[in-house]
Formats: sequence, structure tokens, C-alpha cells
Amino acid sequence: MTIRHLDALFQPASVAVIGASDREGSLGSVLLRNLKLGGFQGPVWPVNARHAEVDGQRAWPDVDSLPAAPDLALICTPPATVPGLIKALGRKGTRAAIVLTAGLKVQASSAKPAGEGGEGGVSLEQAMLDAARPHLLRVLGPNCIGALVPGAGLNASFAPGNALPGKLAFITQSGALATAMLDWANERSIGFSHFVSLGDSADVDFGDMLDYLGSDANTRAILMYVESIKSARKFMSAARAAARNKPVILVKAGRAPAGAKAAASHTGALAGSDKVFDAAVQRAGMLRVDTLDALFDAAETLAHTRPLRGERLVVVTNGGGAGVLAADALALGGGNLAELSPATLAALDACLPATWSHGNPVDIIGDAPVARYQAALRVLLAAPEADGLLFMHAPTAIVPAPLVASACLPLMQASAKPVLACWLGGAVVASARQATAAAGIAGYNTPERASAAWLQLVNYARNQRALQQIPPATPTDLKPDRQAARSLVSQALESGREWLGDADSQALLAAYGIPVVATRRCANVEEALQAAADIGFPVALKIISPQVIHKSDVGGVALGLASTDALREACLQMQANVKRLLPEAKVQGFTVQAMASRPGAHELIVGISTDPVFGPVLLLGEGGTAVELSSHHAVALPPLNQPLAQDLLARSGLMRLLGAYRGKPASDQAALLDTLLKVCLLACDLAAVAELDINPLLIDEHGVLAVDSRVRVRKAAGPHLAIRPYPQDLEEVLEEGLDSRLGPLLLRPIRPEDGQRLRQFYSKATPADMRLRFFMARREVSHSELARYSQIDYDREMTFIALQRPLDGTAASNEELPMLGEVRAVCDPDNICAEFAIQVGSAWQHHGLGTLLMDKLLRYLRERGTAVVVGECLLENMGMARLARQAGFSVLPGPSPEVWTLRLELRPDLLVT
Repeated sequence: MTIRHLDALFQPASVAVIGASDREGSLGSVLLRNLKLGGFQGPVWPVNARHAEVDGQRAWPDVDSLPAAPDLALICTPPATVPGLIKALGRKGTRAAIVLTAGLKVQASSAKPAGEGGEGGVSLEQAMLDAARPHLLRVLGPNCIGALVPGAGLNASFAPGNALPGKLAFITQSGALATAMLDWANERSIGFSHFVSLGDSADVDFGDMLDYLGSDANTRAILMYVESIKSARKFMSAARAAARNKPVILVKAGRAPAGAKAAASHTGALAGSDKVFDAAVQRAGMLRVDTLDALFDAAETLAHTRPLRGERLVVVTNGGGAGVLAADALALGGGNLAELSPATLAALDACLPATWSHGNPVDIIGDAPVARYQAALRVLLAAPEADGLLFMHAPTAIVPAPLVASACLPLMQASAKPVLACWLGGAVVASARQATAAAGIAGYNTPERASAAWLQLVNYARNQRALQQIPPATPTDLKPDRQAARSLVSQALESGREWLGDADSQALLAAYGIPVVATRRCANVEEALQAAADIGFPVALKIISPQVIHKSDVGGVALGLASTDALREACLQMQANVKRLLPEAKVQGFTVQAMASRPGAHELIVGISTDPVFGPVLLLGEGGTAVELSSHHAVALPPLNQPLAQDLLARSGLMRLLGAYRGKPASDQAALLDTLLKVCLLACDLAAVAELDINPLLIDEHGVLAVDSRVRVRKAAGPHLAIRPYPQDLEEVLEEGLDSRLGPLLLRPIRPEDGQRLRQFYSKATPADMRLRFFMARREVSHSELARYSQIDYDREMTFIALQRPLDGTAASNEELPMLGEVRAVCDPDNICAEFAIQVGSAWQHHGLGTLLMDKLLRYLRERGTAVVVGECLLENMGMARLARQAGFSVLPGPSPEVWTLRLELRPDLLVT
């Protein structure tokens, strides 16, 4: 369950308080008082087993005796009573409850009276969930402060005060933080649409809240304080959907690690959980900030600034020191000051005194009159090299701040670029700050805070671009030998091995088309000598022992062995080293590899690690024996496409290292990106691969070469990816029984790379067809829409496209195949209802393609377990109405006279409330 019945939680018509009390200071007393002070207008029913009256009004002894089923129940009774109360509420017809009680982690049998539900060994929390599930009763908590919805007059919490109404939603896992934050926000007149304490998140969690608030018209931005995430795939799907609609900004505890964690692989050591969380935030288009102050700053910044078109900031100020502080803060945060062009410098020379700073920050000098402010602003706002502007003012006795504000704010408001304001000082500039806020311009009181706000804009825009990208159409020619790869992994698991040997690890990489050096596994010295003779000297030698994780630590690696004698001596020396340094280790043989002669090549590391929450993670960074000492590495969540792989490379800090310098040619970045995509595909295909190191991966102008690799395997269970990859198993080739004009067809899910193909498809449609599809006349589809239509979340939505295959049987991956039609469905988070749309190319209508596409979609939705499929079409669209009836839909009057509603129930049993 996700958003089902959350309306009863946040917009209830009636509330029952179970555990209501007259005892001053008790939880039941505070809940009753807050409900009244919050202004809730519906009936409030106290439930108290011992008193017939509470707080001067009638009380009911139990749930069954209530006059009706309350929409929402607040429970503050002892832990052992909670499962039974939830069961009774479900029977009554209640669909939402807030459990404020703590202590439900204990076993039901050890803490609960007989007859209250639950079996031995089951926690009270699980017994509560088991009691709620048959009735689809949603539970917020347990162990939470509650929820406040000021717009509905609802204060269902024991917070010390009410929340002001506003457009921000705040969700927190920390109850103590919730009460402090509410007090802090009230002091600053910050209002909320929803203020929710999740507590232990047994049922309602961050994913549910993102789904609900992402489409809530009264919420402008979603703010979160996060300590942990439970269901990564649900969280990522909900976050990506919500972040397309409005800013999602969060603070997460635990950025600094408590201590260095020992890891069996370099990738495991480098891909720390906080880096992984950052990667998830970036991938979902959210923004992460470091402090609670920054959380609210970011909400105001994103709400009151123009969309970012670039990252270069120009600073204009009447105080040089303030400008330097802003520039320092920007540089330390990785931001970019705009470099002023000769034309801009000349224009500033013409309107500023000779003593101005002649650079960025632009110091217009402390004696600046209003006209000088305006002239500088006009020049800088028009400068093409400046993507945004920070206006800073320190109070002087020459021109009052309110006068500066009234003259300059209209210029800032008219700008198409983002503009931030910083008024330094206190009471003297207070009215200027108020005027800035009234003008809808984000304002700050220190240079550092203003620079931080610009960096927030930059980071948010970068993350949003990942959601809006339309990747180039590149050939999908990654064709791994999956059978060989799975066989290598299966053999290791069946034999009880946790680590693949060097030879098997290299063979696994080779199965995915990654260049590797020739590698042979040898049981003894004589086999090693024969392998070297076959491969050709010089060779590298490595020890094989399950107990030796990092071979170099025990002298288990020898390089550049050029003769039989040198190889024999190295074998004997390794055996002696292991016996001396790690006597419990069992030597199982040696690995002999060809020496990779790549002088001047850079050593990188590419790997896979498994995060306990988000699953497989890809790592790219600087490799070698001192890999953990390097700061040049970055992580990303699979699956990746070309732009996402390029972004991973950019974030790794390796771009300068791989570029050309001092006569040395640039390394082959295309080969590296190709390798990243192949490793990503391996991570998606093989859930049993827990860790993988390719270290070093040599790279130079000739390409890449995997010299050494290590792979750890384990038995996998459940979905292992936080983001569902492209479902290749849904591809379908149709060659028979088709209209002769259609020819052989490929029906497959849409890919992010299909954005340009989709653009061409829409551009060839007739105006009449576009009107029937979009219910309005339009000539083209915007870039953001194309990105949204091609970058779908396969876990919640599906689009099938029909591609015409050549008669000569050209491979289905040919990206030149023309697109003939599309059908798409978007499921609600509960998978109850799917809304569909379909369009067949104007030149391909009346040949049965619509029937084929509709059949493909309905087969998919039935297998998915979706309950009902709905759509709409214009009354004049007789072809669509006819197609719907043929597919079994009911064609019903729509929400307006010119529209039909199309409805097909696939699982009527799931439609009961």
C-alpha cells in the first residue's frame, strides 16, 4: 500500500481519541486539547474504558460502541493493546490510525494479554500490521509525535503548539526534532501544508508521503529529515515522481562515518553508504542540504528564483570585503564566478568610478548613489557570460537601504536570470529585506548564506537535468554471453566458494565484452611454468588462497617475470611468504597472467558494491595499490545510460587526469564509458554478484584493459536494484498474421534513448491526430514532455512502441527502425488504476496496429495485477471508441460533454474499499 486511504489520515471528517483522558499532562489529554486548539470542525469521540465522560463530553468505553466508524483514530494506549485496537477499528470501518504509543518492538506473546492478537515470536508492531492489512487500514507510527494539517484544522499530535498554514510540507523521522522544528518555524512565521512525524514508519513511510504530497495542490515543496530508508525501490520511484512536480529537499543524518569500516574489496570500502545516498538523491532529482537552516533556505530559494540556465554567478556589492567573503564561500563549495567579458568590463568602466574592482565580484564602491546601483545592475543582468546575479548591500549613511531597494528591486524582478539578494546588517536594512521578500526575490543576511543558496540552485538544477535528459540514440550493441557468466557464478555458489578465482573473474568480465589480459589458473608450480610458456613471457604471478584477500599484503603478487627460472623462484617465495605471514592460509595454486605492456597508462578502479538499502552501486575512481587514499572516485546507482555514465565520470574527478597534457594524448574516454555500461549491465543481470573490483583498469589512448579483478558472490533474494532496469523480457517480435503494409514488427518498452525517435513520431502526426491525442491543437511536444514520456519508471508505468523491422531480418536493436505507434499506461502507486493513452502514426492507421498495441498493454497489466484500466477520448474520436469496445472497455459519459470515459475492470475483486 502507498497512498490508499491517506486522505482519511490527513483530511478526516471525524476523529476518535483512544486513550483520551482528563489527567493533566497525559498524552490522551494533550491530544484532545490540540485537536480543539487546531480548529478541527468534525466530531471528536473520546474512548476511555473507565470513564463515561472526558473533557466535559461523552466518552465511549471501546471502539465497537462508537456511534460510527471514525475516519481517523489516534491511539495512545499501552503497547500490548494496540494490535487489538487496530483489529477492532478495521472491523468498524476506520481506514487510518496514528499510533503515538512507543515500545511495539517487543514480542507480542511476552507483553500482551491473551486475545489481543498476534502469535508467539511476532512483535507487537508486526501484530499491529497483520491486524490492519485485511482492512487496508493505514498506520502512521508507532512511536511518533503525530500529524498536523493546518489547512484542514487538524492537529493530531502532542506537539507543544500548532503549525501555521503554508505551502511547505515537512516530514521527519525524529519526534524530538519535530517539536523543536515546529517551535523554530513558528518563531520565523514559516507555515506548512503538512507537518508529519513518521516515527518507526511501520506502514506509512517516506515513499508513501512523497507519493501523496507530490500531487497535493496545496504543497509547494516537500522538506524531509531522514535517518533511514526502508524500501529503496518504492522510495526511488516515489521520489522521482514527486521531484518532477515540485522541489524535494532533505537533510539526512549520518553524513560523517562513525569510523572506518573494514571491507573485503576496495569498492566496498570506498562506496560508503552516505555516498550511495547522495547518488540516490542526485538520480531522483532531489536536493540534499547539510543543515535544517539550509533546508528552509533552499525551499525559499527554489520557490523565488528563475530556472537556472548555467552555473556562472556574478556578484555586485558596495563593499569589497563582503564580495570577497561571497566569492570565497562560492569557491569552497565548488561554484563558478563568471569571467567578465571585455564588452561587459567596458560597459562597467563607463558607468562606475575608476576605483571600481575591475573584476568579479563587482565592487561599485561604498559611496555609490542609487543611479550607480541601477547602472551596474543593467549591465550585469544583460551580460551573456553571467548566468545569475547576487546583489549585496552593506548599509551606509549616503543612501538609505530602503531607497536602494525601491530603485533596484524592479530591475531584479524583470530579469530572466536568477537573482539573489543579500542585505547586510540588522534593523537598518530590515525594511529592505521585507521589500525584497514582498517582491518575490530570495534574500539572505550573510554573504556565505547567499553563496550557499546559489550552490543549492546549481546542485538542484544538475539533479533535475538528469530527470529531463534525452540521451542520444546510440546503438544498443551490448550483447554479453549471459549463459557463460551465469555458469561461472553458479559453479562458485554450488561449490561453496565466496570469491571467484582470478581466472574466473577475468572470464566473467570477458563474457561482458570487457578487454582482459590472458589469465590461467594453475594448481602447482609446474602448471604455472607451462601456462607461462603458452601465454609468453613476461608474465605476472599471483597467489591463490581463500584466506588471502589482498595479495600484495603477503607478497602474493610478482610482476614482469621474464624467464622460467624467475617464475619458479617467485612461486617458491610466495609460498614461503604466506606460510610465514599467514600460516593459517591454504595455498590452492597460482594465477599466471600476461603482462600488460601499456607504458604511461593510468590506473583506474571500476567496481560494484552492494549497499544494504539501495542494492548494487557502481564505483569509478583512481586505482592502484593506494586506491583508498585517493579522493577521486564517485558512485552511481544502476542502471546507467550514456549520459549517466558520462556524469559518473565527471563526478569522479578523473577528467583532468584523462585529458591530454604535455604532449601526451588524451585517454580513450569512450572506451571507459563503454566499460562502465558493461559493468552496469553485469550488475543488473547478476544479482548474485555482491562485490566486484577491476583494479587496475588501465586506460590510455588505445583503450582500456582489465589487468586484475576480484568478484565476491552470494545467494541473492528479492529485487536487488533500487531502480528497475529496462525490461528486455517484454520485447516481442511479430512476423506473422500482420497486415502486409506493417511487415515484421518489434513491440518493446520505450527506452530513454527513444526521445528523438518520439519527437520525430509526433512531428509526422497530422494536426487532427495531435488534437485527438492531446485534446488540444499543438504543433510540437516540448523537450520536458519528451523526456518525461521516454524516461519512464518501469516499476510504475509502461510504454510500448511499435517499430517496423526490415524484411531482410536486420537485428532488432537497429536504432534506425521507424516508429509506427505507442501505447502507454501510468499506474497509481497502489497498482489499482492505470490510465492509458494510445496513438498510431497517421500513415499507419486502419491496419490493425492499434489492436496489437492495446493487446500488448492489457496482457502486461493483467500480469502485473492491475485492477482497472481507464482512459478518455473526445466524442469525435470514433476510431478510439471502437477500438476500446473491441478490447472489452465500457464507453461511458465522461467528465465533460465532449469526452468519453473508457473503463475496463481487470480485477474487480481489488476495487472494494
